[in-house]
Amino acid sequence: MKTVILAILTGFFVGFVFALFKLPIPAPPALAGIAGIVGIYLGFRAFMAIQPWIESVLK
Repeated sequence: MKTVILAILTGFFVGFVFALFKLPIPAPPALAGIAGIVGIYLGFRAFMAIQPWIESVLK
C-alpha cells in the first residue's frame, strides 16, 4: 500500500509541475493511458504465470 501511495503522490507532483510550467502532460489521454497501464500490468502477470513453463522448455 505504501508503494501505491508514493506512486500517486509522485504522479500528482509531476502533473502539478508540468501544469505550473504550462507543459503538455507526459501521458496519453486519460482512457488510453489507463488502458495502456492495465495492458502492461496484465502482460507482466501473464509472463510471470508462464515463466516456469518457459524455463522448463529451455532447459
